[in-house]
Amino acid sequence: MQDQLKQLQQEALSSIENASDLKSLNEIRVSYLGKKGPITEALRGMGKLSAEERPKMGALANEVRESIAASIAAKQEGLEAAAVEAKLASETIDVTLPGNPVLIGNHHPITAVIEEIEDLFLSMGYSIEEGPEVETDYYNFEALNLPKGHPARDMQDSFYITDEVLLRTHTSPVQARTMKKYDGKGPVKIICPGKVYRRDSDDATHSHQFTQIEGLVVDENISMSDLKGTLEVFARKMFGDDREIRLRPSFFPFTEPSVEVDVSCFSCGGKGCSVCKGTGWIEILGAGMVHPNVLEMAGFDSKVYQGFAFGMGPERIAMLKYGIDDIRHFYTNDIRFLKQFKRA
Repeated sequence: MQDQLKQLQQEALSSIENASDLKSLNEIRVSYLGKKGPITEALRGMGKLSAEERPKMGALANEVRESIAASIAAKQEGLEAAAVEAKLASETIDVTLPGNPVLIGNHHPITAVIEEIEDLFLSMGYSIEEGPEVETDYYNFEALNLPKGHPARDMQDSFYITDEVLLRTHTSPVQARTMKKYDGKGPVKIICPGKVYRRDSDDATHSHQFTQIEGLVVDENISMSDLKGTLEVFARKMFGDDREIRLRPSFFPFTEPSVEVDVSCFSCGGKGCSVCKGTGWIEILGAGMVHPNVLEMAGFDSKVYQGFAFGMGPERIAMLKYGIDDIRHFYTNDIRFLKQFKRA
């Protein structure tokens, strides 16, 4: 029996040494140390031994069992450590590899143009005013010298909500509201950016929703030369230091006199090209001296105060500035188009 136990010990230790994973090691443990294992079977035969041999065989059997258990524990610790090392190796992160690029957005070209214009006029001492996009007929038309039935209302085909409420057709109502707020005391020096709405068929140059920026100055001794100087600064800032402007007579109900403002073509330098349609000039905005009726309705004494106003479309400015040929590009959210524009 002693030889049998020694042989079982050697076989078990050899099997433990050759175990390659925890599963096979557990099978060895059950095989040798389980209730049905050979050591247990050998101990059951101790009843046939003499009284002197039983203690010796019992001690030997325990020694063999403890030797196998200790060997299994040591092997298990080694296999578990190796498994952890293998897992760490398989999950290692190479910190020297480049990371996933972070896509950084940029300004929409309309936003970029609006902010550039705002920055310019803020630097010239203007403030920014805003107003409601759902406007009353009074502020959208009547306060701007467009009484009910005035033929010029037909030029702005409007989205009416009720008989007296509509989506504003220009940002001029902000000027009327702001002048009311000043209660007849100047100076007033503001720009009014915002969305406007007109019933129009969408095509390459028209949209039913677009943006406007209007400017207003009201003070004593304001003249057309002040307007011209202001617009020259604007044109050179937006289109180049060598740009010139010209004023052509026009008509707007809320200004008198009224002018259309052209800038010398920044593509050909005024020589004539496809951009300016061979004229050397490009129309960019409308302007004029604030009509006395508008000043009076806002509470200003038109014999003391004068003013000038101007209005432009950032879409048109952006199309000219960036060479964009279709206004619909601004609203289709094509990332290939939008990512071309980065504000300096």
